[in-house]
Amino acid sequence: MAAEGGGKEMNEIKTQFTTREGVYKLLTHSEYSRPNRVPFNSQGSNPVKVSFVNVNDQSGNGDRICFNVGRELYFYIYKGVRKAADLSKPIDKRIYKGTQPTCHDFNPITATAESVSLLVGFSAGQVQLIDPIKKETSKLFNEERLIDKSRVTCVRWVPGSESLFLVAHSSGSMYLYNVENTCGTTAPHYQLLKQGENYAVHTCKSKSARNPLLRWTVGEGALNEFAFSPDGKFLACASQDGFLRVFGFDAAELHGTMKSYFGGLLCVCWSPDGRYIVAGGEDDLVTVWSFSDCRVIARGHGHKSWVSVVAFDHCTTSVEDGDPPAEFSGSDEEFHEQIHFGAGRDRANSAHSRLSKRNSTDSRPVSVTYRFGSVGQDTQLCLWDLTEDILFPHLPLSRTRTHTNVMSATSPPATGQTTATNTTTTTTSTTTSSTTTTTTTTTSTTLATTTTSTNPSGTNSKDSVSNSSTSGNQSNSLPSTLPRSNSLPHSSNPAGGSTPNSHTSSNSSNTKGNSIIDSAFIATGVSKFATLSLHDSRKERHEKDHKRNHSMGHISSKSSDKLNQLSSSRTAKADAAKTLGTTLCPRMEDVPLLEPLVCKKIAHERLTVLIFLEDCLVTACQEGFVCTWARPGKVGLLSSQNNPANSPSGTVV
Repeated sequence: MAAEGGGKEMNEIKTQFTTREGVYKLLTHSEYSRPNRVPFNSQGSNPVKVSFVNVNDQSGNGDRICFNVGRELYFYIYKGVRKAADLSKPIDKRIYKGTQPTCHDFNPITATAESVSLLVGFSAGQVQLIDPIKKETSKLFNEERLIDKSRVTCVRWVPGSESLFLVAHSSGSMYLYNVENTCGTTAPHYQLLKQGENYAVHTCKSKSARNPLLRWTVGEGALNEFAFSPDGKFLACASQDGFLRVFGFDAAELHGTMKSYFGGLLCVCWSPDGRYIVAGGEDDLVTVWSFSDCRVIARGHGHKSWVSVVAFDHCTTSVEDGDPPAEFSGSDEEFHEQIHFGAGRDRANSAHSRLSKRNSTDSRPVSVTYRFGSVGQDTQLCLWDLTEDILFPHLPLSRTRTHTNVMSATSPPATGQTTATNTTTTTTSTTTSSTTTTTTTTTSTTLATTTTSTNPSGTNSKDSVSNSSTSGNQSNSLPSTLPRSNSLPHSSNPAGGSTPNSHTSSNSSNTKGNSIIDSAFIATGVSKFATLSLHDSRKERHEKDHKRNHSMGHISSKSSDKLNQLSSSRTAKADAAKTLGTTLCPRMEDVPLLEPLVCKKIAHERLTVLIFLEDCLVTACQEGFVCTWARPGKVGLLSSQNNPANSPSGTVV
């Protein structure tokens, strides 16, 4: 389906590819890198990451880009498809000694043309708050490494907040900081605030306000990435133990879990409406998980190595509502009250989260196609379409099944549990998908994720429906005009009988009037009782490197974090055997298998960045080249310009 752009050999670098909406073209003159354009020797270094922010510049050129290469951090005006990149004039450039930047994040709320707040995480555990426009280093957190000594894997501003941010480490811990607080001169002491299955939340015991406000301990091994839902109320965590865990952020309640097919999960992202989560990792797969049903609904196989980044394309994702959403009223507005914490934090309800209030038992579902992309260590870019035949599977043909086993005869396991049902689904499927191609002709109506509306009344209108135990009826609701593309027979959805884990969005949190962050502030005055040291035995285990990492320096430290000790590896194998075939980790034949619309080798080194912007998509590889791919119809803005004579490696065939 995709055109072979730029080369005839399989291992040749592609400079364009085609989808149903047109041709995407690499803009070689819009490439950002170190000023000398020399490929970076990436052995043993941390992955190149890219962050964007818009400063609402009066000139209409308000996009700013930040990226790290080795020990260096660059901050440029990003001109995208409009003008060629001028690498000779970075707004800010920093070279660090003794530690390397690993990740970064802009605060979009406070960004102006005169000032931006940029958080930078480092390989030795510190977090720096800088302003690359004013060129000021305002604060350094965890400077003495008393809070955590391990590498920072992910840093994000809490949505809607000017002062709160969350930091994940390869130790498996996350910490909530307030930019106004200091980190103290001694190691923090913690008091247990909430505990659940394979996670715990502690508050910092202190007589005065200090960082961190909270410590989350999640799973075993490194916490590789986390992502906030579009409305900021939920937090998805991808861990080295292979588990995706989704939490209600304010109440720290576990909403649901998913297990990778094998190996660790490295990346995670939310759909623009918050209904689906995609994760990727060391099983070379992309896995699509339903937020409301708490189950895997599809897997995608196209990569030949670990998947390093997954991202939804909000511009190509299209939604057409068939009938007026009458279910927006009622108990949806009566969920637990909105909790405000921290100075200036105003939660914004995404307009797209209203979509997720649509009950899955509707007779006429929304007509929707989700586009997402992934890049991996195999240097390939894959694009995927999540279509209605996957989201709302229609009834399997009677001839494709010999035995009907109604799953609802046994009660489904509760959200987040790993109990395996003894029910076995015996199906013999006549596989007719020898050529699986996606032929969806949904019109692409742009779904901009920036439209947010603040909820002044303080009510927490959940981005989910009230608990429904009959969500299996969605299998009746697929329009007959759509083909079943890229999907296997749905043996796990018999007629009207399937009751997948319905949305039990932690009712215990709904009945509580306080969020855990409120409790954290209260607990700062507590100076007695339990003193949980940060350096417990779990963090002192020795480890060995994962053998697949010989050419992937940054992953080796991820994989080796407190996971491969002999005893824990035995239990991990036992747990994997228990979860395979359950709702946590369905077998490959039990869920639809997606094939990529596009699967192209686009770089010489492993890919570490994929970001979808309005008129382009941005990728980056470990050599330090940040590439801009113009969307169909957007390339004409630069067609009159010639390519640079000294084209750097990895961009032109």
